[in-house]
Amino acid sequence: MAMASPHASGGARPSRADLEAARNTTLPDLLGPGVRLLICGINPSLWAAATQAHFARPGNRFWPALHDAGLTGRLVDCSAGMSAADREHVLGRGLGITNLVRRATARADELDPAEFVAGRERLAGLVAELRPAVVAVAGVTAYRHAFADPRAALGRQDRELAGAQLWALPSPSGLNAHASRASLAAAFAEAGRAAGLPAARPLP
Repeated sequence: MAMASPHASGGARPSRADLEAARNTTLPDLLGPGVRLLICGINPSLWAAATQAHFARPGNRFWPALHDAGLTGRLVDCSAGMSAADREHVLGRGLGITNLVRRATARADELDPAEFVAGRERLAGLVAELRPAVVAVAGVTAYRHAFADPRAALGRQDRELAGAQLWALPSPSGLNAHASRASLAAAFAEAGRAAGLPAARPLP
């Protein structure tokens, strides 16, 4: 799999051609020293791969939920790519982002079950290296596939991963009609507290 080059539109949102060119490419993890909460998405969307920014697709509620949860001090907008200032801010908050499956697709149902198992093994190695306090998989169905646990519920799991607490959180995708922005924020805030992350700002 090739890594996607940042789209040629330079600070603008990707075109349809940019999105198609991003298919099956990869997106680098967003990691730095001192990661306390490692958030694991399912796999990059075409939009995320084209912009080289996690959860970048408009309509994805990831960044608004993190802001509402107090995990970021400002609302991050990655729809045209992530700025250096936002990257520094997110890493400085003790947050890291990776994906179970590295290749970009238009929909998660394009992935093969074996890819989730391979992703779990890669994730375990990453956690052993980084030593975060909490690993939160953003998507309970993806968690069930990756960890062969078809009855897993949302929240903290009974098992650990390389010494880290393991959580299953709702998917922030706009396609997940079961979760609201408020319920997503509450779930992320709970995982953040478990990781020992203080709120970036006073919460209402």
